[in-house]
Amino acid sequence: MIIKSIELYNFRIYRGVNKIDLTPNGERNIIIVSGNNGYGKTTFLMSLVWCLYGKNMEKVDELYKKEIDEKGSYSKYIGNSLNTIAAQEGETRFSVSVTFTDVEIPNTTCTEITIVRSYDRATNTSDELKILIDGRESDLFSDKDEEEMFIRDYILPIEIAKFFFFDAEKIVSFAQVNTPQQRTELSQAYSQVLGIQKYAELKSELEKIQDDYRKESAQPQDKRDFNEIILSIKNDEDRITDFGNQIEEKQEKISILRYECNELQEKLIREGDLMSVERLVEFKIEQERCQLEVSDAQEGLKDLYNYIPFGLAGNVVSIVATQLKEERAYKQNKLQLEGIKEKTDDILNDLDRARNDFESHIDIRIRDFYEAEIRKLILKYFYNDCDVDRYENFQTLHDFTELQNDDFSNLVSKLKECKSSFESLATKYSKAKAELYSIDKKIREAEKNAESEYIQSLRRKKNEKEDVISDLHQKIASLNIEIEQAKDRIKASKQKKEILSKKIDVSQKNKAVDDEATHLIHTIQKFLLKFKDEKKKALEKKLKDKLTSFLHKKELVSSVVVDIQGNGEDVDINLFDANSKKIDKGILSMGERQMFASALLGALVEETGLAFPVFIDSPMQKFDINHSQNILTKFYPNVSKQVILFPLLLKELTEKEYLLINRYVSKTYLIENSKKGSCFKEIKIEELFDTYKHQ
Repeated sequence: MIIKSIELYNFRIYRGVNKIDLTPNGERNIIIVSGNNGYGKTTFLMSLVWCLYGKNMEKVDELYKKEIDEKGSYSKYIGNSLNTIAAQEGETRFSVSVTFTDVEIPNTTCTEITIVRSYDRATNTSDELKILIDGRESDLFSDKDEEEMFIRDYILPIEIAKFFFFDAEKIVSFAQVNTPQQRTELSQAYSQVLGIQKYAELKSELEKIQDDYRKESAQPQDKRDFNEIILSIKNDEDRITDFGNQIEEKQEKISILRYECNELQEKLIREGDLMSVERLVEFKIEQERCQLEVSDAQEGLKDLYNYIPFGLAGNVVSIVATQLKEERAYKQNKLQLEGIKEKTDDILNDLDRARNDFESHIDIRIRDFYEAEIRKLILKYFYNDCDVDRYENFQTLHDFTELQNDDFSNLVSKLKECKSSFESLATKYSKAKAELYSIDKKIREAEKNAESEYIQSLRRKKNEKEDVISDLHQKIASLNIEIEQAKDRIKASKQKKEILSKKIDVSQKNKAVDDEATHLIHTIQKFLLKFKDEKKKALEKKLKDKLTSFLHKKELVSSVVVDIQGNGEDVDINLFDANSKKIDKGILSMGERQMFASALLGALVEETGLAFPVFIDSPMQKFDINHSQNILTKFYPNVSKQVILFPLLLKELTEKEYLLINRYVSKTYLIENSKKGSCFKEIKIEELFDTYKHQ
C-alpha cells in the first residue's frame, strides 16, 4: 500500500488547496518534508491522522488527546482547524484527502482509493467522511460507520496506528511501562500486531455457539443457571459500557472546567507582579508532568497492593505454579495425542477400505501387527514432540480452566517483579509529589491576593470550578472501582459457565454439532499455542537482530524474551545481559532507550505484514552520534516501502547525516510560509539544504 498524495484544503496554516505527491521511486523509499518551526510540519502529520480516524485520533497519540482536552471537546478542537484567512473571508469548510494505491479489497478491483474527511463550521455538528474508489463514491458503504470500519479493516487498524505515526523523541514511551493501563494498551496493540487477537476472537465465538447448544440440551435447573450466568455477564458488560460513557462525559466536563480555571488563573497572575504568563506556562508544563508521574505511580502502587498476600505465601504459590505448569503440559499433550489418534484412525480406515479390493485373505494377527506398527511409526516420524509415557501415571490436582490458568500465570509473573517495582514506584511517587507541591505553591503565591471585588470574584469563580473538578475526579474514581468490580464478576461468571458447560450431557440432536465445535475449539487452542510460540520466537529474533544492528554497545543485550500470557491480554518484553540478568529499562540511557524503542517498532512493523507507510516526526531528535548513523542507514530505509520524515534541517538532520541517506531519498519538499499561509514546494534532492539556507 502506497500513499500517492495528500491534499489539504483550508486546513489550519494551509490556505486553499495544497497538494503533495508522496509516491516513492522503487528503492528510493524516503520522502523528506521539512520547514522551519511553526510552518506546519506537525500540522501536516496531524491532518493525515485526522483524515483517517476523525474523533478517534486521540487513540493514536496521547498528544492529540491532550490537545482535545485542553480545548474542552473534540468539536472545539477540530472546529479551530479552519484556516484563519479563509474564515475572515467567510469560508466555513475545510478538508483533508488521502489517496492510496495498491489497496487490496476482496472481490473489488480498483486502482486507487481516496479518503476525504471534511468539517463545516457553519453546521458545527460532526465531520463528514467519504471514500472514493477510482474517483467515485461506492455502494459498498451504506453509512459513515461502515466507512470508518473500512478504514480500520483495509487501510490501517487504529489499534496499531501508533507504530506507523510517531515522534522519534517520544518513542521511548514504548520502552517504559509505568501503569497497568499502559501495559494493557500496549499488550492489546502487540496482540493485534502479532495476529493473536483474531484467532482468540474466533475461538471465543465458537465457545459461544457451543454454549447455546449445550444450554438447549441442559436440564431445567442447569438451563436456568446457564441463563442467569449469561444474563449476569451481559448486565455487567452493559454496566462497564455505561460507566465508561459516564467517565467520558465527566472527563469532558473536567477538560472544559480546567480550561476555564486556567483562564481565570492567568488573569490573577496578570493582576499580580510576581510571575509572567510565559513563566506560568512553563510551570504548567512541569505541573502536568508531575501530575502524570504521581498518577502513574499511584496506579502502579494500587496494582501492587493486591499482590501482597500472595507474596507472603510465596512458597505455596511456587509449588502450585509448578503443578499447574505440568497440568497444562499434560492437557496439551493429551489434546495432541487425541488429534494423532483421530488422524491415524482415518488413515487406517482408508487402508481398510482399500483392502476390500484386495482379493487375498490377510491374517487377523498380521493385520493387528501392522496396525499397531503404523500407529507407532506415525507417532514417531510425524509427532515426535509428543510424550506418550511421561504422563502415564500423572494426577491432576487442580484442573484449572484455561482462564484460571492464565490468571495464575499472570499472578506468578507479577510477583517476581513486585519488590523492585514497588521500590521504584514509591521513590517516583515521593519525588513527583514533592515537586508538584513546590510548583503548586509557587503558582498560588504568584496569584494576585487583593481585597478588591474584582480579584475576589475571580478567585471565588476559580475555587468553585476547582471544587467541581475535585468532585468529578472522585466520581470518576468511584466509577473506575465499579468497572473493576464488574470485570471481576464477569471473570467469575465465565468460570462458572465453563464448569457448568462441562457437566451438561448434550442431546443426541445436538451432539454432532457439539462434537464438531469441541473439535474446532481444541484445534484452534492447539493452533494458538503453536502460533503464539512462533510469533514469540519471531519477535524475539527480529528484536534481537535489530538491537544488535542499532546499538553502539553490541554486548549490552545478550537475549530478548517475549512473554505472551493467555490470548495476548498481557504481553511483556524483557531484555537480558550476558549474565542472564534482566535489564531494568529505566536505567538505560536516553539514546539506548530510543534504540530499544526503534528496534521494537521496526520489529512490530515487520510482524504486521502491512505495507503501510511510516511517518516519523523529529526523526533525529536526541539520538547521540554513536547511534544516529545506524538509525539513518539501517532503520529508516528498511522500516517500510514508503517512509516520510519530518526533520528540522540543520538541527534534527544535518548535511552530514543527509549524505548518509541521500541514495534512499526519492523526493524532498520544503514548507514555505507567507502572509497567505503555508504551502509545499518540491526541491531537487541535491539542492535541499542550499535552498533551505537561502529561504
